[in-house]
Amino acid sequence: MTGRTPPRRRDEIVQRRAVPAVLAAAALLLAAGCSSDDGGPPGKDTGASPSGTSPATSSSSPGAGAREAPPAKGSVKVVRTVTTGLDSPWGLAPLADGDLLVSSRDEATITRVDGRTGKKTELGEVPGVSPSGEGGLLGIALSPEYASDRMVYAYFTSASDNRIVRMIYDERKPAGEQLGAPDTVFRGIPKGVIHNGGRIAFGPDGMLYAGTGESGDTGLSQDKGSLGGKILRLTPEGEPAPGNPFPGSPVHSYGHRNVQGLAWDGKQRLFASEFGQDTWDELNAIEPGGNYGWPEAEGESDDDGFLDPVEQWDTDEASPSGAAYAEGSVWMAGLQGRRLWRVPLEGTKASADPQAFLEGEYGRLRTVVAAGGDKLWLVTSNTDGRGGPKEGDDRILELEVR
Repeated sequence: MTGRTPPRRRDEIVQRRAVPAVLAAAALLLAAGCSSDDGGPPGKDTGASPSGTSPATSSSSPGAGAREAPPAKGSVKVVRTVTTGLDSPWGLAPLADGDLLVSSRDEATITRVDGRTGKKTELGEVPGVSPSGEGGLLGIALSPEYASDRMVYAYFTSASDNRIVRMIYDERKPAGEQLGAPDTVFRGIPKGVIHNGGRIAFGPDGMLYAGTGESGDTGLSQDKGSLGGKILRLTPEGEPAPGNPFPGSPVHSYGHRNVQGLAWDGKQRLFASEFGQDTWDELNAIEPGGNYGWPEAEGESDDDGFLDPVEQWDTDEASPSGAAYAEGSVWMAGLQGRRLWRVPLEGTKASADPQAFLEGEYGRLRTVVAAGGDKLWLVTSNTDGRGGPKEGDDRILELEVR
Protein backbone atom coordinates (compact mmCIF):
# COMPACT_ATOMS: atom_id res chain seq x y z
CA MET A 1 0.00 0.00 0.00
CA THR A 2 1.07 3.57 -0.51
CA GLY A 3 0.15 4.90 2.93
CA ARG A 4 -1.62 7.85 1.32
CA THR A 5 -5.00 7.22 2.95
CA PRO A 6 -6.14 6.11 6.41
CA PRO A 7 -6.78 2.37 6.92
CA ARG A 8 -10.02 1.18 5.33
CA ARG A 9 -12.49 -1.43 6.47
CA ARG A 10 -11.04 -4.23 4.37
CA ASP A 11 -13.82 -6.70 5.10
CA GLU A 12 -16.40 -4.26 3.74
CA ILE A 13 -14.34 -3.52 0.62
CA VAL A 14 -13.74 -7.19 -0.14
CA GLN A 15 -17.41 -8.01 0.40
CA ARG A 16 -18.58 -5.19 -1.87
CA ARG A 17 -16.10 -6.07 -4.61
CA ALA A 18 -16.74 -9.83 -4.54
CA VAL A 19 -19.02 -9.77 -7.58
CA PRO A 20 -18.99 -12.77 -9.91
CA ALA A 21 -17.38 -12.09 -13.27
CA VAL A 22 -20.61 -12.85 -15.11
CA LEU A 23 -22.39 -10.08 -13.20
CA ALA A 24 -19.58 -7.63 -13.91
CA ALA A 25 -19.83 -8.44 -17.61
CA ALA A 26 -23.58 -7.95 -17.51
CA ALA A 27 -23.09 -4.57 -15.87
CA LEU A 28 -20.79 -3.52 -18.70
CA LEU A 29 -23.32 -4.59 -21.30
CA LEU A 30 -26.01 -2.66 -19.50
CA ALA A 31 -23.74 0.38 -19.39
CA ALA A 32 -23.53 0.35 -23.18
CA GLY A 33 -27.22 1.22 -23.24
CA CYS A 34 -27.28 3.72 -20.39
CA SER A 35 -24.09 4.52 -18.53
CA SER A 36 -24.11 4.63 -14.76
CA ASP A 37 -21.28 7.15 -15.10
CA ASP A 38 -23.70 9.86 -16.08
CA GLY A 39 -26.27 8.94 -13.49
CA GLY A 40 -28.33 6.07 -14.83
CA PRO A 41 -31.09 5.82 -17.40
CA PRO A 42 -32.78 8.86 -18.92
CA GLY A 43 -35.20 10.57 -16.59
CA LYS A 44 -34.02 8.72 -13.49
CA ASP A 45 -34.69 10.70 -10.31
CA THR A 46 -33.16 9.81 -6.96
CA GLY A 47 -35.93 11.57 -5.07
CA ALA A 48 -33.35 13.32 -2.91
CA SER A 49 -34.77 16.12 -0.82
CA PRO A 50 -33.22 19.60 -0.64
CA SER A 51 -30.72 20.09 2.13
CA GLY A 52 -30.14 23.84 2.05
CA THR A 53 -26.61 24.72 3.01
CA SER A 54 -26.39 22.12 5.76
CA PRO A 55 -23.63 19.60 5.07
CA ALA A 56 -24.34 15.88 4.91
CA THR A 57 -21.48 13.44 5.28
CA SER A 58 -21.42 10.19 3.34
CA SER A 59 -22.59 7.37 5.60
CA SER A 60 -21.14 4.80 3.22
CA SER A 61 -17.76 6.44 2.70
CA PRO A 62 -15.15 3.93 3.86
CA GLY A 63 -13.32 6.77 5.58
CA ALA A 64 -16.28 7.65 7.80
CA GLY A 65 -15.29 7.18 11.42
CA ALA A 66 -11.78 6.08 10.41
CA ARG A 67 -10.07 9.41 11.12
CA GLU A 68 -9.28 10.95 14.46
CA ALA A 69 -9.77 14.45 13.05
CA PRO A 70 -13.16 16.01 13.83
CA PRO A 71 -15.55 16.67 10.94
CA ALA A 72 -14.57 19.73 8.96
CA LYS A 73 -16.79 22.77 9.32
CA GLY A 74 -17.79 24.24 6.01
CA SER A 75 -20.60 26.00 4.25
CA VAL A 76 -21.85 26.64 0.75
CA LYS A 77 -24.01 29.60 -0.20
CA VAL A 78 -25.64 30.02 -3.59
CA VAL A 79 -24.95 33.69 -4.26
CA ARG A 80 -26.97 33.86 -7.47
CA THR A 81 -28.06 32.12 -10.62
CA VAL A 82 -25.83 33.52 -13.36
CA THR A 83 -27.87 32.23 -16.29
CA THR A 84 -30.56 29.70 -17.20
CA GLY A 85 -31.84 27.89 -20.29
CA LEU A 86 -28.61 26.12 -21.31
CA ASP A 87 -28.81 22.98 -23.46
CA SER A 88 -26.64 20.04 -22.33
CA PRO A 89 -23.82 22.24 -20.93
CA TRP A 90 -20.53 20.48 -20.29
CA GLY A 91 -17.32 22.55 -20.27
CA LEU A 92 -16.82 25.99 -18.71
CA ALA A 93 -13.99 28.49 -19.23
CA PRO A 94 -13.98 31.83 -17.35
CA LEU A 95 -12.76 34.93 -19.19
CA ALA A 96 -10.68 37.66 -17.54
CA ASP A 97 -13.56 40.15 -17.60
CA GLY A 98 -15.87 37.85 -15.62
CA ASP A 99 -17.79 36.43 -18.56
CA LEU A 100 -17.97 32.67 -19.13
CA LEU A 101 -17.65 30.39 -22.14
CA VAL A 102 -19.77 27.23 -21.94
CA SER A 103 -19.91 24.29 -24.35
CA SER A 104 -23.02 22.34 -25.31
CA ARG A 105 -22.37 18.62 -25.62
CA ASP A 106 -25.28 17.88 -27.94
CA GLU A 107 -25.54 21.16 -29.87
CA ALA A 108 -21.74 21.34 -30.42
CA THR A 109 -21.82 25.08 -29.77
CA ILE A 110 -19.85 27.43 -27.53
CA THR A 111 -21.76 30.26 -25.90
CA ARG A 112 -20.55 33.35 -24.08
CA VAL A 113 -22.45 34.18 -20.90
CA ASP A 114 -22.31 37.72 -19.54
CA GLY A 115 -21.10 37.27 -15.95
CA ARG A 116 -23.28 40.15 -14.69
CA THR A 117 -26.51 39.93 -16.67
CA GLY A 118 -26.53 36.28 -17.75
CA LYS A 119 -27.09 37.26 -21.38
CA LYS A 120 -26.09 34.46 -23.76
CA THR A 121 -24.32 35.00 -27.09
CA GLU A 122 -23.50 32.03 -29.29
CA LEU A 123 -19.96 32.16 -30.65
CA GLY A 124 -20.54 29.40 -33.18
CA GLU A 125 -20.73 25.68 -33.77
CA VAL A 126 -17.63 23.49 -33.64
CA PRO A 127 -17.46 21.49 -36.89
CA GLY A 128 -16.75 17.77 -36.86
CA VAL A 129 -18.49 16.99 -33.57
CA SER A 130 -20.48 13.74 -33.54
CA PRO A 131 -22.71 13.73 -30.44
CA SER A 132 -23.78 10.28 -29.31
CA GLY A 133 -24.23 8.69 -25.90
CA GLU A 134 -21.74 10.37 -23.57
CA GLY A 135 -19.78 11.87 -26.46
CA GLY A 136 -20.03 15.25 -28.15
CA LEU A 137 -18.50 18.65 -27.47
CA LEU A 138 -17.07 18.22 -23.98
CA GLY A 139 -14.34 20.17 -22.19
CA ILE A 140 -13.04 23.60 -23.18
CA ALA A 141 -10.04 25.61 -21.99
CA LEU A 142 -8.35 28.91 -22.79
CA SER A 143 -4.79 29.08 -24.07
CA PRO A 144 -2.24 30.22 -21.46
CA GLU A 145 -1.52 33.03 -23.95
CA TYR A 146 -5.20 33.78 -24.55
CA ALA A 147 -4.75 37.54 -24.08
CA SER A 148 -2.60 37.61 -27.22
CA ASP A 149 -3.53 34.52 -29.27
CA ARG A 150 -7.30 34.32 -28.49
CA MET A 151 -7.19 30.53 -28.71
CA VAL A 152 -9.99 28.37 -27.28
CA TYR A 153 -9.22 24.65 -26.93
CA ALA A 154 -11.98 22.03 -27.11
CA TYR A 155 -12.15 18.25 -26.55
CA PHE A 156 -14.78 16.51 -28.64
CA THR A 157 -16.00 13.22 -30.05
CA SER A 158 -15.74 12.97 -33.83
CA ALA A 159 -17.03 10.21 -36.09
CA SER A 160 -13.81 8.25 -35.55
CA ASP A 161 -12.18 9.28 -32.27
CA ASN A 162 -11.93 11.81 -29.48
CA ARG A 163 -9.67 14.74 -30.27
CA ILE A 164 -8.51 18.15 -29.11
CA VAL A 165 -8.69 21.20 -31.35
CA ARG A 166 -8.03 24.91 -30.94
CA MET A 167 -9.87 27.81 -32.54
CA ILE A 168 -9.39 31.55 -32.66
CA TYR A 169 -12.23 33.45 -30.99
CA ASP A 170 -12.79 36.69 -32.92
CA GLU A 171 -15.27 38.94 -31.12
CA ARG A 172 -15.32 41.39 -34.03
CA LYS A 173 -17.29 38.97 -36.20
CA PRO A 174 -21.08 38.56 -36.01
CA ALA A 175 -22.53 36.31 -33.31
CA GLY A 176 -22.56 32.71 -34.47
CA GLU A 177 -19.50 33.24 -36.68
CA GLN A 178 -16.87 34.11 -34.12
CA LEU A 179 -15.03 30.77 -34.00
CA GLY A 180 -12.26 30.23 -36.51
CA ALA A 181 -11.62 26.96 -38.30
CA PRO A 182 -10.48 24.28 -35.82
CA ASP A 183 -6.82 23.31 -35.81
CA THR A 184 -6.46 19.71 -34.60
CA VAL A 185 -3.64 19.53 -32.07
CA PHE A 186 -4.22 15.95 -30.86
CA ARG A 187 -6.26 13.02 -32.14
CA GLY A 188 -6.68 9.26 -31.77
CA ILE A 189 -8.19 9.07 -28.29
CA PRO A 190 -10.53 6.03 -28.30
CA LYS A 191 -14.23 6.85 -28.53
CA GLY A 192 -17.29 4.92 -27.46
CA VAL A 193 -20.93 5.34 -26.59
CA ILE A 194 -19.64 5.54 -23.01
CA HIS A 195 -16.44 6.61 -21.23
CA ASN A 196 -15.10 9.35 -23.47
CA GLY A 197 -13.46 11.34 -20.68
CA GLY A 198 -13.41 14.90 -21.94
CA ARG A 199 -12.02 17.29 -19.34
CA ILE A 200 -9.10 19.47 -20.45
CA ALA A 201 -7.21 22.10 -18.49
CA PHE A 202 -3.92 23.93 -18.64
CA GLY A 203 -1.86 23.22 -15.55
CA PRO A 204 0.35 25.61 -13.57
CA ASP A 205 3.26 24.38 -15.73
CA GLY A 206 1.58 25.70 -18.90
CA MET A 207 1.00 22.19 -20.23
CA LEU A 208 -2.35 20.87 -21.49
CA TYR A 209 -3.84 18.01 -19.46
CA ALA A 210 -6.67 15.79 -20.73
CA GLY A 211 -8.69 13.16 -18.89
CA THR A 212 -9.67 10.27 -21.14
CA GLY A 213 -11.93 7.23 -20.75
CA GLU A 214 -11.41 3.64 -21.83
CA SER A 215 -14.46 3.82 -24.14
CA GLY A 216 -15.91 0.66 -22.57
CA ASP A 217 -12.83 -1.42 -23.46
CA THR A 218 -11.38 -2.00 -20.00
CA GLY A 219 -8.13 -3.45 -21.30
CA LEU A 220 -7.02 -0.08 -22.63
CA SER A 221 -6.56 1.39 -19.16
CA GLN A 222 -3.53 -0.78 -18.27
CA ASP A 223 -2.05 -0.53 -21.78
CA LYS A 224 0.50 2.29 -21.63
CA GLY A 225 0.55 2.30 -25.44
CA SER A 226 -3.14 3.27 -25.57
CA LEU A 227 -4.56 6.76 -25.05
CA GLY A 228 -7.70 5.39 -23.36
CA GLY A 229 -8.15 5.42 -19.60
CA LYS A 230 -5.36 7.93 -19.05
CA ILE A 231 -4.47 11.44 -18.01
CA LEU A 232 -2.47 12.95 -20.86
CA ARG A 233 0.06 15.80 -20.58
CA LEU A 234 0.72 17.74 -23.76
CA THR A 235 2.35 20.91 -24.96
CA PRO A 236 -0.07 23.56 -26.26
CA GLU A 237 0.83 22.31 -29.75
CA GLY A 238 -0.25 18.76 -28.86
CA GLU A 239 3.17 17.10 -28.49
CA PRO A 240 4.14 14.90 -25.53
CA ALA A 241 5.18 17.35 -22.83
CA PRO A 242 8.82 17.54 -21.69
CA GLY A 243 9.44 15.54 -18.53
CA ASN A 244 6.61 13.04 -19.07
CA PRO A 245 7.18 9.79 -17.16
CA PHE A 246 7.27 7.62 -20.32
CA PRO A 247 9.70 9.10 -22.88
CA GLY A 248 8.03 10.16 -26.11
CA SER A 249 4.56 9.39 -24.73
CA PRO A 250 1.77 11.82 -23.82
CA VAL A 251 0.71 9.53 -20.94
CA HIS A 252 0.98 11.16 -17.52
CA SER A 253 -0.89 8.50 -15.50
CA TYR A 254 -2.83 5.35 -16.34
CA GLY A 255 -5.16 2.70 -14.94
CA HIS A 256 -8.14 5.08 -15.07
CA ARG A 257 -11.71 4.22 -16.01
CA ASN A 258 -13.17 7.61 -16.96
CA VAL A 259 -11.59 10.86 -15.77
CA GLN A 260 -13.74 14.01 -16.01
CA GLY A 261 -12.35 16.26 -13.27
CA LEU A 262 -8.91 17.93 -13.03
CA ALA A 263 -7.86 20.38 -10.30
CA TRP A 264 -4.59 21.71 -8.89
CA ASP A 265 -4.07 22.82 -5.30
CA GLY A 266 -2.02 25.83 -4.17
CA LYS A 267 1.21 23.81 -4.39
CA GLN A 268 0.56 22.70 -7.97
CA ARG A 269 -0.45 19.15 -7.03
CA LEU A 270 -2.94 17.56 -9.43
CA PHE A 271 -6.15 15.86 -8.28
CA ALA A 272 -8.59 14.00 -10.53
CA SER A 273 -12.13 12.71 -10.09
CA GLU A 274 -13.02 9.37 -11.62
CA PHE A 275 -16.17 7.34 -12.24
CA GLY A 276 -16.29 3.86 -10.74
CA GLN A 277 -18.30 1.06 -12.32
CA ASP A 278 -20.76 0.01 -9.63
CA THR A 279 -18.81 0.08 -6.35
CA TRP A 280 -16.51 3.05 -5.77
CA ASP A 281 -16.10 6.47 -7.35
CA GLU A 282 -12.75 8.09 -6.63
CA LEU A 283 -10.83 11.27 -5.98
CA ASN A 284 -7.16 10.63 -6.77
CA ALA A 285 -3.94 12.53 -6.13
CA ILE A 286 -2.10 12.14 -9.42
CA GLU A 287 1.54 11.14 -9.54
CA PRO A 288 3.50 11.08 -12.83
CA GLY A 289 3.59 7.53 -14.09
CA GLY A 290 1.12 6.38 -11.44
CA ASN A 291 -1.12 3.35 -12.00
CA TYR A 292 -4.60 3.81 -10.52
CA GLY A 293 -5.70 0.21 -10.89
CA TRP A 294 -8.63 -0.06 -13.29
CA PRO A 295 -9.88 -2.63 -14.21
CA GLU A 296 -8.05 -4.77 -11.64
CA ALA A 297 -8.99 -2.40 -8.82
CA GLU A 298 -11.98 -0.17 -8.21
CA GLY A 299 -11.36 2.03 -5.19
CA GLU A 300 -8.77 0.97 -2.66
CA SER A 301 -6.70 -2.12 -3.37
CA ASP A 302 -4.32 -4.48 -1.57
CA ASP A 303 -2.05 -4.46 -4.63
CA ASP A 304 1.08 -2.40 -3.94
CA GLY A 305 1.37 -1.62 -7.64
CA PHE A 306 -1.77 0.54 -7.60
CA LEU A 307 -2.16 3.97 -6.04
CA ASP A 308 -5.11 4.29 -3.67
CA PRO A 309 -7.64 7.12 -3.90
CA VAL A 310 -7.68 10.06 -1.53
CA GLU A 311 -11.38 9.32 -1.03
CA GLN A 312 -14.00 7.00 -2.47
CA TRP A 313 -17.80 6.98 -2.57
CA ASP A 314 -20.67 4.69 -3.45
CA THR A 315 -21.51 5.40 -7.07
CA ASP A 316 -25.06 6.50 -6.26
CA GLU A 317 -23.64 9.22 -3.98
CA ALA A 318 -21.24 10.75 -6.45
CA SER A 319 -20.62 9.85 -10.13
CA PRO A 320 -18.21 12.80 -10.11
CA SER A 321 -17.60 14.85 -13.22
CA GLY A 322 -15.99 18.27 -12.66
CA ALA A 323 -13.51 19.13 -9.91
CA ALA A 324 -12.06 22.39 -8.57
CA TYR A 325 -9.80 23.52 -5.74
CA ALA A 326 -10.73 26.37 -3.39
CA GLU A 327 -10.31 27.26 0.29
CA GLY A 328 -8.11 24.26 1.10
CA SER A 329 -10.47 21.65 -0.38
CA VAL A 330 -11.22 19.85 -3.60
CA TRP A 331 -14.85 20.31 -4.70
CA MET A 332 -16.50 17.67 -6.91
CA ALA A 333 -19.73 17.96 -8.91
CA GLY A 334 -21.88 14.82 -8.63
CA LEU A 335 -24.17 13.62 -11.41
CA GLN A 336 -25.99 10.61 -10.01
CA GLY A 337 -25.26 11.90 -6.49
CA ARG A 338 -26.91 15.26 -7.31
CA ARG A 339 -24.71 17.00 -4.78
CA LEU A 340 -21.50 18.98 -4.42
CA TRP A 341 -18.77 17.20 -2.48
CA ARG A 342 -16.09 18.92 -0.43
CA VAL A 343 -12.89 17.05 0.44
CA PRO A 344 -10.68 18.98 2.92
CA LEU A 345 -7.01 18.35 2.25
CA GLU A 346 -3.77 18.23 4.14
CA GLY A 347 -1.14 17.71 1.49
CA THR A 348 -2.39 14.89 -0.71
CA LYS A 349 -4.51 13.30 2.01
CA ALA A 350 -8.02 14.06 3.19
CA SER A 351 -7.82 15.85 6.54
CA ALA A 352 -11.45 15.11 7.50
CA ASP A 353 -14.44 13.23 6.18
CA PRO A 354 -16.03 14.59 2.99
CA GLN A 355 -19.08 16.83 3.20
CA ALA A 356 -22.00 16.99 0.78
CA PHE A 357 -23.89 20.18 -0.09
CA LEU A 358 -26.88 21.15 -2.25
CA GLU A 359 -28.11 17.57 -2.16
CA GLY A 360 -31.02 17.22 -4.57
CA GLU A 361 -31.56 20.98 -4.86
CA TYR A 362 -30.36 21.53 -8.41
CA GLY A 363 -30.39 18.01 -9.81
CA ARG A 364 -27.36 16.61 -11.59
CA LEU A 365 -24.17 18.65 -11.28
CA ARG A 366 -21.68 18.48 -14.16
CA THR A 367 -18.92 21.06 -13.83
CA VAL A 368 -17.38 23.11 -11.03
CA VAL A 369 -14.71 25.74 -11.66
CA ALA A 370 -12.77 27.95 -9.27
CA ALA A 371 -13.74 31.60 -9.64
CA GLY A 372 -11.03 33.04 -7.38
CA GLY A 373 -10.91 33.27 -3.60
CA ASP A 374 -13.94 31.66 -2.00
CA LYS A 375 -16.06 31.62 -5.17
CA LEU A 376 -16.99 28.74 -7.48
CA TRP A 377 -18.96 28.43 -10.72
CA LEU A 378 -21.26 25.40 -10.78
CA VAL A 379 -22.99 24.00 -13.90
CA THR A 380 -26.04 21.73 -13.73
CA SER A 381 -26.68 18.83 -16.13
CA ASN A 382 -30.39 18.04 -16.34
CA THR A 383 -31.01 18.48 -20.09
CA ASP A 384 -28.60 15.78 -21.30
CA GLY A 385 -31.24 13.02 -21.51
CA ARG A 386 -30.51 11.51 -18.11
CA GLY A 387 -31.92 14.12 -15.76
CA GLY A 388 -35.36 15.45 -15.02
CA PRO A 389 -35.14 19.07 -16.21
CA LYS A 390 -37.14 21.73 -14.43
CA GLU A 391 -38.05 25.20 -15.60
CA GLY A 392 -34.85 27.18 -16.16
CA ASP A 393 -32.55 24.17 -16.62
CA ASP A 394 -29.75 24.03 -17.27
CA ARG A 395 -28.11 26.81 -15.29
CA ILE A 396 -24.83 28.24 -14.02
CA LEU A 397 -24.66 29.13 -10.31
CA GLU A 398 -22.21 31.32 -8.45
CA LEU A 399 -21.28 29.84 -5.07
CA GLU A 400 -19.52 31.16 -2.01
CA VAL A 401 -17.70 28.44 -0.09
CA ARG A 402 -16.02 28.28 3.33
